[in-house]
Amino acid sequence: MTLGLLTGLGPFTIDLYLPAFPQLREDFGVADGQVQLTLAATTLGFALGQLVVGPLSDRIGRRIPLLAANSVHVLASLGVAMAPDIEVLSLLRILQGLGAAGGAVVAMAMVRDLFSGDRLIVALSRLMLVQGAAPVVAPIVGSLLLSVVEWRGIFVVLAGYGLLMIVLQALILRETHPRGRGFGTAEPFFTRYRRVLSDRVYVGILLLAFATWGGLFSYLASASLLLQGVYGFTELQFGAVFAVCAIGVVSGSQVSPLFSTRHGPPVTLMLGTAYLLLMGILMLSVALLDAHVVVIIVALFLYEFGVGLVNPAVQAIGLGRHGRDAGTAASLIGATGMLGAALVGPVIGMFPVTSAVPMASAVAISAVVGVIVLWSVVRPRSIAPLPTGDARTDELPVQGRG
Repeated sequence: MTLGLLTGLGPFTIDLYLPAFPQLREDFGVADGQVQLTLAATTLGFALGQLVVGPLSDRIGRRIPLLAANSVHVLASLGVAMAPDIEVLSLLRILQGLGAAGGAVVAMAMVRDLFSGDRLIVALSRLMLVQGAAPVVAPIVGSLLLSVVEWRGIFVVLAGYGLLMIVLQALILRETHPRGRGFGTAEPFFTRYRRVLSDRVYVGILLLAFATWGGLFSYLASASLLLQGVYGFTELQFGAVFAVCAIGVVSGSQVSPLFSTRHGPPVTLMLGTAYLLLMGILMLSVALLDAHVVVIIVALFLYEFGVGLVNPAVQAIGLGRHGRDAGTAASLIGATGMLGAALVGPVIGMFPVTSAVPMASAVAISAVVGVIVLWSVVRPRSIAPLPTGDARTDELPVQGRG
């Protein structure tokens, strides 16, 4: 449960305030694009934070970097709640993202410390249950909060969330990093990065994470302005749409391990990326035809199912190949996904949100990129089975790294 809550801290930090976009725009008197940039700022901080926390947790253990990151998150959240203008808010959102990164990367690294083989796939799917649902559940919670507080109150709630994580870490979490295998050494960060990035399959997994999260973020960055601004949804109706999409992500993340444990994660990736491509084409088609908003919502639900299907397989392959450097491997997967999300935000912000076409175009493009990466870089038929030995030490032999 604690690892699940840690995994959810990042998505909630990023997405809890999405329903408040119209309030922010009016409060600070800025354009839609400037409001969307505050979202990109958080994802950028989230990506950079993972790149630091992951290798650090491989060197000195999981607990200390996690505690430091959560403390930064609490202080930054309180700062955002008092921000006097959009510029200060954007800077503090970067710090908030940096702090939230600790929970995401350390939770995945701890799971890799404890499990391998099919058990790793199942454990990661449970984390994905939170990681995949949180980005779409968070706006629902945000909508409910906005019925009793203004947008600044949302960030006070986030500070409370971070404080809860500090308390739970102190009371429940134990150190899972195995002694030896790089623990307590002064091995430079770049050595760990070089070790995992020398694996072609892993590099392909990073690119898949980039494409998948870029597509998901195009939806997250546009949905509030599209549904509330164009289609006139209330905050609660907007939250209800996210609830429907959350069911899609959760369903996909639980179907994923059933495929992966029976047929292997590579087969799940082949099916999942093909499905996302079909859904990307469907979304773009209904957007260009200016279909009824209900049709658009159904397409979004089907697309979110595909995201839930793909992500656990991506994580299982990436982490399963690098038990020694689990923190580093987890950090790069998370950071690359967030980098894709951060780059999509400003691009989407360049287009006025007057229809679903910009969002659907980004989703379709990300799906095309994902398919190309899978077959040209990952090459799923060349992937060796996941290790099934000691979870604290196992990883693929050098000759098995593609």
